[in-house]
Amino acid sequence: MSRIGVIGAGSWGTALALSLARRGGHDVCIWAHSPSHAEELADVGENLRYLPGFPLPENVQVTSKLSSAIDGAKIVLCVTPSQNLREVVKEIAPGLKPDQVLLSASKGIEEKTFLRMSQVMEALCDNPIGTLGGPSFAQEVAAAMPTAITIAIADPQIGKFLQDEFTSPSLRVYRNEDVVGTELGGALKNVIALAAGVVAGLELGNNAAAALITRGIAEMTRLAIACGGRKETLSGLSGIGDLVLTCTGGLSRNRAVGVELGKGRKLAEILAGLNGKVAEGVRSTTAALGLAGRHGVEMPITEQMAAILHEDRSPRDAIRELMSRPGRTE
Repeated sequence: MSRIGVIGAGSWGTALALSLARRGGHDVCIWAHSPSHAEELADVGENLRYLPGFPLPENVQVTSKLSSAIDGAKIVLCVTPSQNLREVVKEIAPGLKPDQVLLSASKGIEEKTFLRMSQVMEALCDNPIGTLGGPSFAQEVAAAMPTAITIAIADPQIGKFLQDEFTSPSLRVYRNEDVVGTELGGALKNVIALAAGVVAGLELGNNAAAALITRGIAEMTRLAIACGGRKETLSGLSGIGDLVLTCTGGLSRNRAVGVELGKGRKLAEILAGLNGKVAEGVRSTTAALGLAGRHGVEMPITEQMAAILHEDRSPRDAIRELMSRPGRTE
């Protein structure tokens, strides 16, 4: 039986733990940051705070001690908010064994350093490190609805091992070796999803939404290639797939934040209403711009989204700016 430590008891971490546990052959341990949350999970047998309605199977344990979550785990699955990942990996690094595989399911870019999640982990430990991406709402994974994801890691043998460990009747897993492209697809689509929400909140129509998604993938691809990713990765599940889901799906948290911004609500008020849940795109927007500046990549949608979020620019003015940019070839 393979032991897997899931670091993070939010909706996505819980959904992945459920999927792994249902697959069979796994002993899963979820780490919750808050001892009270861990106690509640263990007592109730359900994540009432972030993913209610899905009982935890018997082969899922819960702990608030990081050392207990990683002890004996073949795979350490990190599902924390991106801005908390460094702190968590720093704490677990001394206790990691060389053969333990770290897999990031956090979709973001670290503020200030502009590092991808795998780069944050690489700076703190020498273990094999990969990333998980693709179109996947937590509620649907938890409900065992058909889902396809991608796991990226440099070592193809470890990639095949991870693919086999995560694949189940409801979860189809692809693999590749492009960690850069897979990670940036997952992080940048959140930014474009915010903008898609703004378009919906302003009731600008389907033409505008389709144009924004299309130009969004072009923007994402430019930056991914500049950082060493592959164009074909952004055409797959972790690029277009995740982007389409997050820009159009009713369960998308980032899109929902954008919708409220488009309706004229203030960011602080919107975030307060998330009740502890995270919209990664809010922080990833400025980090993405920093990374783009480092590589000399133009990202007009991201620039306007940052102005809406952090400079109090009117969403209508931001759309007007995008529409009045000089003409160019496609």
